[in-house]
Amino acid sequence: MRREHHDEPATHSQLTLQVVEHVRGLISSGQLKPGDRLPPERELARELKISRSSLRAGIGFLSAMGVLKSRHGAGTFVSSGPPALDSSSLNILGALHGFQPSQMFEARLVLESNVACLAAERATDEHIAELAEEVAEMYASLDDPHEYLIHDVRFHRTIARAAQNPILAALMETITANMYDSRQVTVEHAHDLKESAEMHREIFRAIRSKNPGQARQAMEQHLKMARTAQADEDARTAAVQAAMHETVVVDSVAAN
Repeated sequence: MRREHHDEPATHSQLTLQVVEHVRGLISSGQLKPGDRLPPERELARELKISRSSLRAGIGFLSAMGVLKSRHGAGTFVSSGPPALDSSSLNILGALHGFQPSQMFEARLVLESNVACLAAERATDEHIAELAEEVAEMYASLDDPHEYLIHDVRFHRTIARAAQNPILAALMETITANMYDSRQVTVEHAHDLKESAEMHREIFRAIRSKNPGQARQAMEQHLKMARTAQADEDARTAAVQAAMHETVVVDSVAAN
């Protein structure tokens, strides 16, 4: 029986970026074009010498960033249009790994609240339709935290595009990429995704109503709640990891 490759020596972020760079290389070289389907998971995992779970993490990252799109029962495809994540974004993302969570949330609070305000003034009917779709998908994936996170990130990216300022959009790409990279490790311990979905719906309604002040307020409230939720997820994840480590130590002592 063929075994999947083990990739424990590399960090979760390194494996994610390995998948991202590989797929980006295939797109840049023309081997993959918009609308093309990715090779099967087993084939890609064997080529990259990583486990399929690590491969899925990288594909999930690219899906959240809008580079790939999964179709139920059909596979994963390269999205139509130019990829939203390029090498410069990845370089900045690497630098962001050293930032403290409190600093990231402070930056998000300053940037995203004002981006939401601009989106309420400038969003087109197409942006509104995209936001409505992502909110609906969030409600549909309340029982699947990882799928929920993908639509969460897409929602914030759509708001950034709706603000129609390419500089702000580039900054938001960096922040949403970092948010996804960190939260995909802890999101399975999320406590109440329904409350989060409701907050996103309030932001959507404010933007749809073209109410800049309300959009800013709703985004600020959402981010403050997200900061508390992230701290809770981190604590739950740390507790689970500590329990697993204790079990391994006890088993090791018992074996000796």
